[in-house]
Amino acid sequence: MTLPILTDLDVAEEMADAARAAILPFFRQANLETSNKLSQGFDPVTIADREAERVMRDILAKHRPDDGILGEEFGQVQGSSGRTWVLDPIDGTRGFISGTPTWGVLIALSSADGPIMGVIDQPYIGERFVGSIDIAQVSGPTGTRPLDTRATTSLAQAIVFTTFPEVGTPEERAGFEAVARHARLTRYGMDCYAYALLAAGQVDLVIEAGLHAYDIQAPIAVIEAAGGIVTDWQGGPAHNGGRALAAANADLHAAALDILRQY
Repeated sequence: MTLPILTDLDVAEEMADAARAAILPFFRQANLETSNKLSQGFDPVTIADREAERVMRDILAKHRPDDGILGEEFGQVQGSSGRTWVLDPIDGTRGFISGTPTWGVLIALSSADGPIMGVIDQPYIGERFVGSIDIAQVSGPTGTRPLDTRATTSLAQAIVFTTFPEVGTPEERAGFEAVARHARLTRYGMDCYAYALLAAGQVDLVIEAGLHAYDIQAPIAVIEAAGGIVTDWQGGPAHNGGRALAAANADLHAAALDILRQY
């Protein structure tokens, strides 16, 4: 049987739909079994994480067998096409097991230079944020609309999101706090949903550290498609993880980066 020819976005949407179906039966389920990946600290994983990544990998095996895969739960598979799908089945598992709807499914398609397409999907709310050179939009309960970052240029008027103090070193937290002292409002613990809100024009800055490639590549693609900027704390590429500064526009990025470079 000949498979239909799907665009990369079609494949990403099919994966996001499949991940939704795999995850939602476990969300807010009483006594959900949770494992800890770390011998020290707490980095949870659930059956929902594993099932979601498994179904996404099955779709890639069917539609994009020559592409590589990098996933949080099942590691890396080298491809022959020069392209890699970067998957985080549940970004924000701490939030997931706590019942908050701020976790999400992250899907990115990347070349050697970084992400070229990204999807941030929030299954419980039913919101999907998509970004590439051809599209920047969010679809959800109130319909579909373009993504467009805010025009805020002053740190004094900025809304800043972060996962600190949950992640990062004391020095990295100090860098974040140095920026936050100048901001109008700071909110914590939103995981990938913070990046989605930045792309949607609701907040101005997201400052993080301790990231993996699968945490940041989809947000980079979505935010850049919406008109924002994502770099590391020195102004370089952030797609391999580590420290990330996401900003709604160049002026705000420059102001925050001037502070973070000291850390």
